[in-house]
Amino acid sequence: MHYSRHSNLTGVPMLVRFAMCGALLAASISASWAQSLPQGYLCCNMRTDGSWISDANYAENGKRVIAVGTPVKATGYGRYRVYVEIGGGKQAIGNDYSRDLQLEAFAKRYIVEADPKAKLATYPARIRNAITSARLVPGMTREQVLMAVGYPMSSENPNLDAKIWRYWLTSFAEFQVVFDGNGRVKEITTDPQTRNLVVMD
Repeated sequence: MHYSRHSNLTGVPMLVRFAMCGALLAASISASWAQSLPQGYLCCNMRTDGSWISDANYAENGKRVIAVGTPVKATGYGRYRVYVEIGGGKQAIGNDYSRDLQLEAFAKRYIVEADPKAKLATYPARIRNAITSARLVPGMTREQVLMAVGYPMSSENPNLDAKIWRYWLTSFAEFQVVFDGNGRVKEITTDPQTRNLVVMD
């Protein structure tokens, strides 16, 4: 059976049309992918082992805090990770416990356009000191909690308007941030040892 290499509609060879469509599709995907790579500033204090920043934000041995407001740029996506340039080096932000979020939406949680340090400078001294030390105090707003200790895992906190946010300082040390009706921290509930590490007196 013979198949024509030409379209009866346009007269353009089918192979050429396929090649053109493929090139246009690849260009479109490439452009859209490039546009989806945010750059700006780190939303919140996040801990790293030097190459990996997990959304769990555990305070494990050997990890250091990268401060809220540090310039950061996404450079690509991998399997449940966002590759970034931050603090003069290359790292990955790992989507370990928030996989209900699309990766681009996950990236935009952590990479924000406006520098949070500008807003941080307007807060009362007690709130500023708590945030810069990655700790919490009663009276904080939800935004201030995020700046201090990052986003709670969405797998355990699907609704950010909820009265309680659940966090873990380590995989065994849970603490809960309880908000009042005005969206301010009413209390932080946890065991005494974790409280000493999380709450600023």
